[in-house]
Amino acid sequence: ILRVCLRFMETFNILFLCTGNSARSILGEVIATQASNGRFIGYSAGSNPVGTVNPHAMTIAEQYGYDLTKLRSKSWQEFSQEGAPVMDFVITLCDDAAGEVCPIWPGQPVSAHWSFPDPAKVEGSEEEIRWAFMKVEIELKKRIEILANLPLESLDEVSLTHHLKKISH
Repeated sequence: ILRVCLRFMETFNILFLCTGNSARSILGEVIATQASNGRFIGYSAGSNPVGTVNPHAMTIAEQYGYDLTKLRSKSWQEFSQEGAPVMDFVITLCDDAAGEVCPIWPGQPVSAHWSFPDPAKVEGSEEEIRWAFMKVEIELKKRIEILANLPLESLDEVSLTHHLKKISH
């Protein structure tokens, strides 16, 4: 029965944005793709990408079984270009990116801001840094699972926006 139900579920594209696209947004891409039971295809980008993926984010991606060759730090301009995947959702994860003027996204996706501290800025022991990444991963996964369990096909834009904002708290 589950297989039949999944066949009728729509898959949605979701773009996670941060300034540097090295940690939080990368984790969003991985978790949305791997932990949403086919509900989402995750993407990530940054307004000012640093050019590399944080090694701790790579470790988490590997634990999820994500194809590491897909992970790279990239500009959000890639997703506003012709031929880019059309996004259903755009979620900023850092306060800096949320305050910036975003490109015009094809398809007018529903957007929201889910604020997360930057685990890449944590200083301390290797264990403290790893824990900072794990906290972001745990909370992102929880929020993505809540979103994935909503009746997305039957909600209008106002309702979706309301749910996305509610999930952020």
